[in-house]
Amino acid sequence: MSKKNKRRASRTVSASTAASVSFSGRTEFNPDYSAIKRDLKRIGFLAGSFLVVMIILALFQNQILALFLK
Repeated sequence: MSKKNKRRASRTVSASTAASVSFSGRTEFNPDYSAIKRDLKRIGFLAGSFLVVMIILALFQNQILALFLK
């Protein structure tokens, strides 16, 4: 495997061109994650409730199994 050489481009900007460059065209990246947070809360709630149900079933498995095997 050969190493890739990274080239650094040096660019000099004069004061007159730096002042004329306008940054008004840039917009700030501001995403809205409220829907994703709501979905993650719902997934967490469902996973937690399923875990609790499985723990309860595991604790009482002998009694539940005895009801069906009569």
